[in-house]
Amino acid sequence: MVSTTKGKGDEGEARALAHLLRQGLRLVERNYRVAAGPRAFGGEVDLIVRDREGTLVFVEVRVRRDERHGGAAASVTAAKQRRVLFAARRYLQRFASPPACRFDVVVIEGDVLTWIPAAFADD
Repeated sequence: MVSTTKGKGDEGEARALAHLLRQGLRLVERNYRVAAGPRAFGGEVDLIVRDREGTLVFVEVRVRRDERHGGAAASVTAAKQRRVLFAARRYLQRFASPPACRFDVVVIEGDVLTWIPAAFADD
């Protein structure tokens, strides 16, 4: 049993990745981070995967013991989405012609894993 918050997060990411791989997605990168700058906040993407059609999928993984306080899905706030979007935009700069992409969320509450494709968008 993992007792630290980071340990639980790492365990949740591993569980989410295993689930996505079973669904046919391929891992591209884990824990992509962008440091904060003088006029920008930092950001991180837990998992970057590709689906069968070649879409690049940026995945936020949230782990909660239970559904109290709105549960894991409610913890993907607008501020958290901005940080994921910021990191994803930076990641996409490496492509001359960026691929199609989407933003998924995997929530784990207790023993229940829920994958939410296209959970939010880059407006």
